[in-house]
Amino acid sequence: MAADERTGIADAVVEELRRRGHEPVVHGALAEGERDDWAWASEAAARDVAGGSAEQGIVCCWTGTGASIAANKVPGVRAALCADAETARGARRWNDANVLALSLRSTSAALLAEILDAWFEGEPSPDDDDMANVRHVDEITG
Repeated sequence: MAADERTGIADAVVEELRRRGHEPVVHGALAEGERDDWAWASEAAARDVAGGSAEQGIVCCWTGTGASIAANKVPGVRAALCADAETARGARRWNDANVLALSLRSTSAALLAEILDAWFEGEPSPDDDDMANVRHVDEITG
């Protein structure tokens, strides 16, 4: 879990994760002594996922865009910027997304709960075409 500033919604993500039985590893503004800029914080959370010390990650910045871009630079990470539950559900199903990116500006507490419900209930699609797309994304290089 990473955020570039300590806002109500950043703290709410940590609290909601704990309420759901997860113990988040925090980065950026949520962690004492870490650089809190969105690129560094998001990279740290994405590396947790890519390295296997976390199954999934959540990255946050003001719009969520920069956090998702930074996380997606880490090989093996498929970060999805989700502003609603249906996008989160689809990202898990069709994209096998393993990092959720959120906007600190536009995500309310009620919306956060809906997004997390969809995210954690989501499973990657077993469909051959969907799996082929995910494999191809992992193979794309510069």
